Amino acid sequence: MEPNQSEVQEQTANPSAVRDDASVAVVPSTNPATTISPQACATCGTAPAASGGATATPSYIYAIGNLEPRFPTLGCEKEYMQIVGRTPEAKGMTHHQVLASIASKPENAYLLRQLCFVMKIRGLETYIVVPRNPGEHAMLAESIRPNPSPTDLDVVIGIRGPIAPAPMCNGLMVPIVAFDQTYHFPREMLLKAALPADKKTKESAAVAEELFDRILQMTDNAGNTDHDRALNYLAVRYQAIYTKTADYLAQDYALSAIDVRPSPLSGTRNVLDVIHSYTHRVHGVVEKWSVRVDVTEEFPFLVTPLSPYYDR
Repeated sequence: MEPNQSEVQEQTANPSAVRDDASVAVVPSTNPATTISPQACATCGTAPAASGGATATPSYIYAIGNLEPRFPTLGCEKEYMQIVGRTPEAKGMTHHQVLASIASKPENAYLLRQLCFVMKIRGLETYIVVPRNPGEHAMLAESIRPNPSPTDLDVVIGIRGPIAPAPMCNGLMVPIVAFDQTYHFPREMLLKAALPADKKTKESAAVAEELFDRILQMTDNAGNTDHDRALNYLAVRYQAIYTKTADYLAQDYALSAIDVRPSPLSGTRNVLDVIHSYTHRVHGVVEKWSVRVDVTEEFPFLVTPLSPYYDR
């Protein structure tokens, strides 16, 4: 699936407020969650609390990594090989090309539903990913690329469930994530879309790549905390952080820190301030800019755009 390259306007906490239009190319759409996820009810997305009365807040996931299809059983793998044997065009194709071709055909949907999809984050098997709506396995098929690259990226947004039972994915026991949305795109496409046309220089491209890497490496980002979810959301959805970093590079400033703090204006919402600090390489002067993100529900959104930040 190719990400939409047009810039979009991000919804703020107040629908009547002025919207910010500096968002990056990967644009989510909301998919209805009509079935019960591993630890969520069908209508509210919350899990029953231990007391049996109230409900507990679900564990939302906004993860960036790589999805890898696997055969959960020997029988499933043998069935796949029989399909390959009945596919004349498979001759001369690579393994990835054959798998992508077979997974994309409607008549093979039954096999696609049998595959388990493992999400690796920084090379570690982190989640087993399943759709909350069984009819959305086709979204997983889009992660099977005919010509994969080490720089390919997958984004998974969903709810974390229990540890997978051993038979589910050939003995792999990691948390299950029931997703509502996934994106699949090359890293280069994301970073290219992260900068406006007048900022696309060799130096600014290197800055965008460094900023993206720093976000992913902070606290071994698995996308399972509010802190991680806010950072990952900004990394793939908010162009302004890349533009601002490139602007400061031109003034001989370096990005020296990224801090995430609860916003003093949170109220009943879970709102975080993401603060970027830029330090002058010669004079040591520090300037800070912050952006406010609401992570109360499954889909984070921008509350206020990037603006100067002053320590209080």
